Parts: sequence; structure tokens; C-alpha cells
Amino acid sequence: MPQTVSIIGGSGALGFGLAVRLGRSGVPVVIGSREAARAQEAAERASKLAPEGSFEGADNATAAGRSELLILSVPFRSQSETLTNLKQHLRPGQLVVDASVPLAAAISGKATRTIGVWQGSAAQQVAEMVPEGVRVCSALHTVSAAMLGDLDHVLDEDVLVCGDKKADKQEVIALIERIEGLRCVDCGKLEMARLTEQLTPLLIGINIRYKTHAGIRITGLPE
Repeated sequence: MPQTVSIIGGSGALGFGLAVRLGRSGVPVVIGSREAARAQEAAERASKLAPEGSFEGADNATAAGRSELLILSVPFRSQSETLTNLKQHLRPGQLVVDASVPLAAAISGKATRTIGVWQGSAAQQVAEMVPEGVRVCSALHTVSAAMLGDLDHVLDEDVLVCGDKKADKQEVIALIERIEGLRCVDCGKLEMARLTEQLTPLLIGINIRYKTHAGIRITGLPE
């Protein structure tokens, strides 16, 4: 059986969609939220949508301690506070996949713009804040939360993955590609997240203009 995955902020749209899709693929999922009751309610909803899956709901701190691989799926405005609260619960060897985007909406600006992050990107901020020995990758910035949550929608797009160690990226890729229709592309070091994160507001603008949920596809790659 695949290892258990914890989704921090899993009661939100992106995190919940990921939880259900991963659960359907056979991955045991712990849905984390600031409030345990909210997480448990989300786990119950996920179980109804994907009865073949294994779902558990817990507060973020408990969820962080339950898995070796965590997906951080919280709004950027909550990222720093969430990581500060989790510092005592994260341990060396864990792998955190950051899906945060520094959208200007975090400071009441437009969702089609980003704000500057001193470290260079949201993912690099995560790497600076987690305890020593916790590994960090970046992914899932171009996948529509609405399309993930719509289980009738057939996914067919790429996921851009950044990280400093090839083995870490391979672990993330193996997990994400369990979701049918998602193909991962290794985009290099974690510092490249400053570019991949910028694709989110680009796609938001495209979606507004074309009234759709666009994704990314990299062409010309070997099979």
C-alpha cells in the first residue's frame, strides 16, 4: 500500500480535490485543517465521494505528524503562520510539497498579480522556515482546484515540479502521477519555483477571459 499522505489545508478547494483524487488512486490521506472538526467533516465528505479511499481528518499539527510526505495547500497569507505553528511537529526526513502562490489577493490585491517574496518564491520561504532536515519541493501551481474537485472531469495536463534533490522530486512525481491524467515535468532546482508560481496568475487571467479552467502542457518531451 502507498504511504500515507497528509494534506495541510486539505479542507480548502485545492487540498480537498487532491485528497479525493489521491484517495481514489489508493493513497491513504490525512486531511488537515486548523480545526479538527472541519477536517473530520471534510474526511467524511471525501469518503462519500470516493468510498474506495481511506480518509482521516485531524488538526494540522496532528496531520503533520502522521505522514512522511506532506502537501502544503494553504493560501499564501496563511503560509507563514501555518509553518510557525507546525515547527514543533515537523521532523527531519519529512518531505513537504508546497503548492502556495504569493498572489496579490493575500494583501487585498488582484489574483492576476503576485507580490514579491524576500526569499525568491513561496517555496523558498517554506524551505527557510521548516526545521533542518525537512526536505521541500514545489508543485501543483497550474492545476485547477475546481477541476480536481470535479470527479467527472477528465484531467489531461502537466504538473511542474521543482526541488533541489532528484530523489525528492521523483518521490513527488510518483505520488502525483497516481492521479489519472496528470503528468509531471521536472523543472529543476527549487529556485525555479519563482517562475512556476508566476504561472498561476497567468492562468487565472486566461481563465477569466476565456471562461474556462486552463492547464499547462509541455510539448516535445520523450515518452
